[in-house]
Amino acid sequence: MTRKPLSRRTTLGLLGAGTALAALPAPALRAQALDKFVYQTNWRAQAEHGGFYHALATGIYRRYGIDAEIRMGGPQQDPNALLVAGRVDAIMSNSFSGFRYVEENVPFIVVASVMQKDPQVLISHPGMGNDTLPALRGKPILIGAGGRTSYWPWLRARFGFTDDQIRPYTFNMAPFLADKTLSQQGFLTSEPNEIRKAGVEPVIHLLAEYGFENYQTTINTSVRMVREKADLVQRFVNASIEGWYGYLNGDPAAANALIQRDNPDMASDKIAQSIAQMKQYGIVDSGDAKQLGIGAMTDARWKSFYDAMAAAGAVRTGLDISRAYTLQFINKRVGMG
Repeated sequence: MTRKPLSRRTTLGLLGAGTALAALPAPALRAQALDKFVYQTNWRAQAEHGGFYHALATGIYRRYGIDAEIRMGGPQQDPNALLVAGRVDAIMSNSFSGFRYVEENVPFIVVASVMQKDPQVLISHPGMGNDTLPALRGKPILIGAGGRTSYWPWLRARFGFTDDQIRPYTFNMAPFLADKTLSQQGFLTSEPNEIRKAGVEPVIHLLAEYGFENYQTTINTSVRMVREKADLVQRFVNASIEGWYGYLNGDPAAANALIQRDNPDMASDKIAQSIAQMKQYGIVDSGDAKQLGIGAMTDARWKSFYDAMAAAGAVRTGLDISRAYTLQFINKRVGMG
């Protein structure tokens, strides 16, 4: 996650200009008119977005009275900027965006988190004594710019990593494959699969399993939307949750077809591997989601993660993080039967 500061003056000015949002229909009119809702993802279409595509492909959003549009992200897009400009109704992000909203005093908020475990990993070669995350202390690791301001401060504080371990990561795995002493960053469902194709069975260190409590694949929207269109936000959250249960536990074929329509480079075998890994590691349906349903968040976890990141120097101390998120729309066991 890259840190992109938001200007309060720009934000408030754009919000003041307003977004042409559909008015909430009376319950009796929902069958006649659907509410438009645009959700912006954080990267190109992939299995990690599958529940949203499943809700779209199988008509769940329409059943909830929503004309939903899932817009694919990419390297040249900043979802927060699109939200600021009023071009989308909600975006996919993570806990750090919530902290930035409070730091910069801008009126956006996190309303749900699909992933209970951040898929961020560090990857090592087998047989090099790097079988645990603490074993990487003092050893060279390829880290990108975004990681240096998010999980790297946590690694320094938690395990005693030092900045002189960092080597630049350019999203090219050739240096890692050529040097067995190197470790590198990655996402559970991406880089490890590519490394296996090169003939190396990687040692995977899932940061979430070592206490990195970042909420990932969140639904973030404006405070104004929450206040004025709460029913629409609730319906979008509920439909998305149902979509995720259907994608992980049912037939994902219709959703995968839409994913591949938006991103033709997403091969079927890669989608299948990603789904299997999300299930194996409990990326979506684990932790609080087991009791409260997919999308779950808690005050305790937000506080714990904030305290850890503030202590590590990754975010400012003294923030009122209750302004970063709301539990209004989640923890209702939607889709659990």
